[in-house]
Amino acid sequence: MSNKIPSMQRKRVNRCAYQKKIKLSKANKKTHWAPVWVVLKKLGPGKRAHPSSVTYTKRHWKQIKLKIKPRRQAKKHLG
Repeated sequence: MSNKIPSMQRKRVNRCAYQKKIKLSKANKKTHWAPVWVVLKKLGPGKRAHPSSVTYTKRHWKQIKLKIKPRRQAKKHLG
């Protein structure tokens, strides 16, 4: 016997929540500083600078919120 769940009984994924998670994951990538080798490439090996001076968008997860709303869905009870 296989332990697979029939397709009718599988839990459906809320598409709006899924898109919100995609946006959050993309924004999470913008919370990190640039790598160290980017500073060496931009300013040269003799200069010393913090990687935050090279990063374009600086965002902290606790200070700046994204204000992402899920997409509007059609109401199913109206027909």
